[in-house]
Amino acid sequence: MNPRSNEIPAIEFRHVSLSFDGKEALRDISFTLRHGEMICITGASASGKSVLLRLAIGLLRPDDGQIFIEGREIENLDESELLVVRGGLMGMVFQDEALFTGLSVYDNAAYRLVERGWSEREAARAVEEVLRFVGLQDDADKFPEELSGGMRRRLEIARALVGYPAIMLYDEPTSGLDPLTATQILNLIILARDIHHISSLVVTKRLDQIPYLASYCAVADEQGKVAIRKAAEGECKTKVMLLEKGRVAFIGTADEFAESHLPAVTYLTHAENGTRFSDSYVADAKQPRK
Repeated sequence: MNPRSNEIPAIEFRHVSLSFDGKEALRDISFTLRHGEMICITGASASGKSVLLRLAIGLLRPDDGQIFIEGREIENLDESELLVVRGGLMGMVFQDEALFTGLSVYDNAAYRLVERGWSEREAARAVEEVLRFVGLQDDADKFPEELSGGMRRRLEIARALVGYPAIMLYDEPTSGLDPLTATQILNLIILARDIHHISSLVVTKRLDQIPYLASYCAVADEQGKVAIRKAAEGECKTKVMLLEKGRVAFIGTADEFAESHLPAVTYLTHAENGTRFSDSYVADAKQPRK
């Protein structure tokens, strides 16, 4: 059971709009992310996907509308108040690598906790746990340049997940990765959602990843052993939101998305555009490989 309250949404946008130099980036965006739920956000390039994530974490402020994180309106908070929200409630994996090259794997993962004033003992316990979670427990003393691309991406996830925030934002988390490594990253995202009950927004242009995230779940047995398996109907709390030119063109289940005949949906899913909406990923519950 999700220990967090189900009454107050994790994230809520109410009629949010934002423009840059007079050019509209997002217009009248409204949606709700419930606790333990995942929303996969997709759309063509420049549709506003990454802008939406930056608004959610307070790196940008809207021109109009309201944004609530765990029931708290954030668009009028000052920077110190926003840092408290980001540090305590949210983690974000950016599309571009943002590791500290001069810090070890351990220190990269510990960075957010040090900023929040955690004791050395508490931080060590949390970092060791999250490095085990992403399969980097044997690489704590290495530096980013010693890691493969997949390992660096797992470290990015570890740094955002340390302390297990209530909300995770992922911006193209598998960008530039080979299919096997991409599947391992998707499995980590599923584990965070289902085992740690983390609410998440996942931006992706890879339509073939959406059915995987929407139809597989992570479960733990009585001994704590975790496996990823095909979800039963209604078991996986995942939605799809499609942005088109800064507006919400579709929001619904993955099945509804696959069956939709809305022009904005069929444009993306049409074979002539080189995209494919199918369950092409294979569950692999093994520890992420190096």
